[in-house]
Amino acid sequence: MPDKLFPLDKKSISRLCTRGLPLEVLKSQINESIDIFLEISSAQGVNIIKKQGYFFFDTKYISVQDAEFCIVDIETNGSKIDKHQIIEIAAVKVKNRKIIDKFDSLVFTKEINPIITELTGISAADTVDAPELKTVMMEFKLFLGGAIFIAHDVKFDYTYISGSMKKVGLEPILNRSLCSLALAERTIKSFRYALSYLNDTLELNPNPSHHRAMSDVMTTYGLFLLCLDNCKENLNNVEDLIKFSKEAHRLKRPKFDPLLKNEELIDKSGEED
Repeated sequence: MPDKLFPLDKKSISRLCTRGLPLEVLKSQINESIDIFLEISSAQGVNIIKKQGYFFFDTKYISVQDAEFCIVDIETNGSKIDKHQIIEIAAVKVKNRKIIDKFDSLVFTKEINPIITELTGISAADTVDAPELKTVMMEFKLFLGGAIFIAHDVKFDYTYISGSMKKVGLEPILNRSLCSLALAERTIKSFRYALSYLNDTLELNPNPSHHRAMSDVMTTYGLFLLCLDNCKENLNNVEDLIKFSKEAHRLKRPKFDPLLKNEELIDKSGEED
């Protein structure tokens, strides 16, 4: 969750994740009543609960097995939210390692740079019958609900989606977030951590179509499951997992690229033939 989107300071957010935030501190940082603040926060995707006189994110009390995670990917026609927009968004909702729901939509746009079309295969003509950005953002917000937002290099997708919400007159999302790239760095030894590279080495998605949203979501889903399998940390709740992804020691990367070595072996065997 980007701190700038939340009315509380970083220290208070940290306490919501850990030992709890006292009522007087919470009151000092909000402009409305506690009940209204809690309702607004819930509507924006983060649930705050009261336990023994202190306030916590509910993810402090939800196990990884019981939590709902929403794995998200977007394609855009440019990186600047003020000039560009989302052209495709996909997501799967995951609970206890299983996919329980899916969301997938192109977004109407009048223009897509030829370079983007070459990269994604999406042209402006493909979006002619697609819904407008506001409709897609409203539908996605309902789909996301209070789930934990996961993406590969999560900051880009999270910030772009939040900015898109504001762009069409909606409130930004405040969901707790988890970066699959950061989690992979702490659970999987790899020469590189780009999603396409991880798929090439780990075969996470048998039918990848890189730079298409649902394909990348399914690759990230496979990566997320593998990360959970490899994590030997004692994780009591979702906040433990988020903390682990940010603070645990990164695994040492191999000195040589195993894909390059395999390619060299193939080249040599071809020369011998």
